Amino acid sequence: MSTATGTPLSQPLYGASIGQAVSRFFKKYATFSGRASRSEFWWWYLVFAVVTGVLYAIAAAVGAAGATVSDDGTTLVYGPSFWLGSIPYIAWGLATVIPWLALAWRRLHDTNRSGWWYFIGLVPVVGAIILIVFFLLPSDPVGARFDR
Repeated sequence: MSTATGTPLSQPLYGASIGQAVSRFFKKYATFSGRASRSEFWWWYLVFAVVTGVLYAIAAAVGAAGATVSDDGTTLVYGPSFWLGSIPYIAWGLATVIPWLALAWRRLHDTNRSGWWYFIGLVPVVGAIILIVFFLLPSDPVGARFDR
């Protein structure tokens, strides 16, 4: 299957626009094979961060609107609106967790690393830094070995 750019979905789209990156993210929802270019990865990351921030702000505002202070004035008590406001935020997280993992996996493939390197991010502090560096690295043509 090819996109409007003529680049097959199985190949990384170098120089992807923000719209192309978002489209490919959802079209390759659970595709862990293949590669993802830096532009595909980082454009999606920006969209993800902005949407997550907006949904969090909405959840916080709705939750705070229904909050009360305890009788002794020491504890903030959230009402049902807190949970109602959190529903879109939680739904967004659940809807994007699998494709996010797949995109990260494909980005690592584009740098000629196995997707299993993603789990180095579980090492406190250092692991996350290493993973960010991997995501920032340029494409390695040898990474084509992960294409199927």
